[in-house]
Amino acid sequence: MYKKILLVIGVMFSLAACKDLIEPAIENNRQLEVSYDPNDSRFPYGLLLNAYNRIPTNSWNFNDVATDDAVTNDQTNSYLKMAQGQWTSINNPLNQWTNCYAAIQYINVTMGEIPKVKWTADSVVSKLFAMRVTGEAIGLRGMFMYYLLQAHAGLSDNGQLLGVPILTEAQGTTSNFNKPRAKFDECVKQIYSDLDSAIALLPLDFENQGVVPAKYGNVTVEQYNRAFGATFRGLFTARIAKAIKSKLALLAASPAYAASNAENWANAADMAAELIDMKGGLGGLAANGLSWYAATSEIAGLADGANPAEILWRNNYGDSRDLEQNNFPPTLYGNGRINPTQNLVDAFPMLNGYPISDPAGGYSAADPYSNRDPRLKLFVLVNGGTAGPNNTVINTSADGTTNDALNKVGTSTRTGYYLRKLLRQDVNLNPTSANNQRHYKPHIRYTEIFLNYAEAANEAWGPTGAGQHSYSAYDVIKAIRKRAGIGVSNGDAYLETSKGSQETMRQLIRNERRLELCFEGFRFWDLRRWKADLKEGARGISISGGVPAVIQVEDRVYQNYMIYGPIPYAEKLKYSALLQNAGWQ
Repeated sequence: MYKKILLVIGVMFSLAACKDLIEPAIENNRQLEVSYDPNDSRFPYGLLLNAYNRIPTNSWNFNDVATDDAVTNDQTNSYLKMAQGQWTSINNPLNQWTNCYAAIQYINVTMGEIPKVKWTADSVVSKLFAMRVTGEAIGLRGMFMYYLLQAHAGLSDNGQLLGVPILTEAQGTTSNFNKPRAKFDECVKQIYSDLDSAIALLPLDFENQGVVPAKYGNVTVEQYNRAFGATFRGLFTARIAKAIKSKLALLAASPAYAASNAENWANAADMAAELIDMKGGLGGLAANGLSWYAATSEIAGLADGANPAEILWRNNYGDSRDLEQNNFPPTLYGNGRINPTQNLVDAFPMLNGYPISDPAGGYSAADPYSNRDPRLKLFVLVNGGTAGPNNTVINTSADGTTNDALNKVGTSTRTGYYLRKLLRQDVNLNPTSANNQRHYKPHIRYTEIFLNYAEAANEAWGPTGAGQHSYSAYDVIKAIRKRAGIGVSNGDAYLETSKGSQETMRQLIRNERRLELCFEGFRFWDLRRWKADLKEGARGISISGGVPAVIQVEDRVYQNYMIYGPIPYAEKLKYSALLQNAGWQ
């Protein structure tokens, strides 16, 4: 018995000595309960910065290669595989579920901590800081909900149009994670509520003011500028919230979601018009909106967080050459990754504004790049076009002798075209003299807002109707085409004819949207919200002996139900309350 007691005591001592093996000491990690230390208000705001870091538009994704606009020569590209029949609820490169819900969790945690934080010693300024951070948080939550809807809303097997679970409070260990999807219209209402709350709390822009806006009450200019001044440029603002509302309204009014009755075209037009009017109407269409990425002096002179005329919201700028490294042709030491298709090239009209299919345009298949819309050679590097710091002539013909030729090597074009848009031609990739240049990534461009208005206004009031506004869909498209330099010699006769038909104007607006926003991640989603053909194969051009011939490059293997993306398979396995969209497993 004595020996047994000694044995037990010995075991107890040994377990005590090895306690750290069983119960490790708390590591040097910040705990939430100290996040509201008034001397460390950076910690709760750091939680919100995690959400900023997850904004889906922080970087280019080039999902255009899963559409009829482009292919890629990178055979490992996930969008390439998706477009060729490998898109599933398990393999979904467009999945926003994990990213957006993680951001929303950070946001909801932040919102719970905001009232506990002493942001500054000045109690008035501390309250203003709390207003600002609350506005940012709730606005960002609405934005992430928008991206969840875009990627995962859809029809269930019972024909109900569903959105995603709505989470407005932080989830903890005792939370119910098995939440059903809310209806699509309920999600839309929640997003509008969040964005309207953000608009009520935030200034239109973060700028130093000489007069305090009335909604902030009796505070001094100095106090206002400490909380809402130019120091905070680049963060979420009321203007950005209004832009997200415009994007959401367009999505909700579109054919794929119209059955929800969550939105109508007139409201979508009104929301876009509000932003356009803030820019001065049609006169606010930026003159360099086609080449904002190559406006070297403008980019070089950008102040931190300041926006050029074309940009509503952008990320931070930085010096790099990654885009050019990925997309310059091989003779310029690039990898030629994104290859525009013949489909896209054919969508550019003639210089006189007529489609290439219209005899009035004067298109010649033997000389396909002459007298075309100037945007074609600005956005697409065609055979005989120039690129790079020395304006090198690029030969993409099938019988070309350099690696730029069609299908010559693994980094050669597969379509006869290379990407030119978004690339700075003053970047030099030559290893002996390589340089970087300044780039930034827009989150929202004003051209998108103008196109949002044109589409919605045409659907609501017809080509020349304007509702309560001073411009119509026709007026916006006329201004965009004039900026592009087409139809100048003949008064844009094709547009004048098109304004007599809502359907013709609809196709023209959709085509202008395709051209103006190409390679910026819009085409994939636009085709789906329009319920358009997803299966148009990608074509290219093969030029031999100077004679061009159209070639089939890549099929698009989509099913009809794929106008809506899937709920992630892993989430469906974990949570029985989640209904899958029809057609997906």
